[in-house]
Parts: sequence; C-alpha cells; structure tokens
Amino acid sequence: MIFADRAAAARDLAAALSEYRGKHPLVLAIPRGAVPMAKMIADELNGELDVVLVRKLRAPGNPEFAIGSVDESGWVYVADYATQAGASEEYIRMEVSTQLETIRQRRTQYTPVREPIAPAGRVVIVIDDGLATGSTMIAALHALRANQPAELVCAVPVAPPDTLEKVRKNADRVVCLSAPLNFGAVAQFYMDFPQVTDEEVIAVLAASGHAH
Repeated sequence: MIFADRAAAARDLAAALSEYRGKHPLVLAIPRGAVPMAKMIADELNGELDVVLVRKLRAPGNPEFAIGSVDESGWVYVADYATQAGASEEYIRMEVSTQLETIRQRRTQYTPVREPIAPAGRVVIVIDDGLATGSTMIAALHALRANQPAELVCAVPVAPPDTLEKVRKNADRVVCLSAPLNFGAVAQFYMDFPQVTDEEVIAVLAASGHAH
C-alpha cells in the first residue's frame, strides 16, 4: 500500500480509529512528521492534540539508524543490536544526553505556555507517520503507560511485521494499515514525503489552541 502523502494516510487512519469518536481521545504525535497527521485525526475524532517528545538514539556513523530511544523523563530503551551497531556504553550515555537536550528545547519551542496535557484516565492514541525499528514509538508508549491512560493505542499507516510485534507489547492496541515484508524506509510508502519543520509543528499546535 502506497499513500499519496501524510494527509491521505491520516484520513485512512482516522477512518480506522472511528470508534474512538465521542470518547474525547488524546491524540499524541511523535514530532515532527506526525504532527499534521495527528491534527487531522484529532479533529476527525473530536479529540485533543498534543505531542509526545521522544528521540531516537542514533547509531555511530549512521544517524538515520536507531539503536534505541529516550523519553522526556530520561527513560532509555536500548535495542538488542546496539552493540553490534558499534555503540559502547559511553557512546550511548553521550547520545542520551544530546537527545535529552533536544527534547528540552523542543518542549520549550512547541508548548511554551503550558504543561503537556495529562494522559491519565484517557484514551490515548499515539500517531507516527510510519515505524522502521519502532524505537521511538516504544519509548513514547513506555512514557505514557507510566501516566496510567485508560487505553493506550499505537496508530501508524505502515510498519514492518517484526517491529509491530515489538510495539504490541507496549500498547493495549496497535492499528496499522499496512505491514509489508519488504521494508526499507518509511518514505518508500509515500509518493510525497516532505520534511515537516519546527515552524509547521508550532503553527499546528498554536492553531489547536495549545501554544502561544
């Protein structure tokens, strides 16, 4: 399944999540690509939009490849193949520190006038534009689980089957529109897949009444 763009994927995901309409779900995007998608889904489900801030830990010499992730509280997930990818304990410590600093900067940028919306007792739907290793989604779900949501849902347009298995252990429900075996990168499943900028994220959150 190939999506025209993120908006098309968001429409399909919103349809797959339609049973949550009327339950005032908290729809959380993993920045940056998923933020415009989550806005569309939150609007469609009469939910509330926010971001969940997690960062992947980059493999040495291969910044696109995730060897783990860190959430806003500082909890770290390290993939079982991190050492094979060349990551020493010292490297991981430094990378965690770097990514936590980025998370702090983003929180200041994205939601300058308020705290994150509390997920406790709510249906929480975590959106990303696709999963490759699943590292950031696992960190996001772990962070949210600690806040005791009523139901924790992972919703993505596309992900490889083995990643979905890993993610499934961390969510009450996983909604994925396509799980192809031949998976290279998320971008290959979109005809149009531009970068989403910080400015776009801030504008979307502001339009939702959650920022400046």
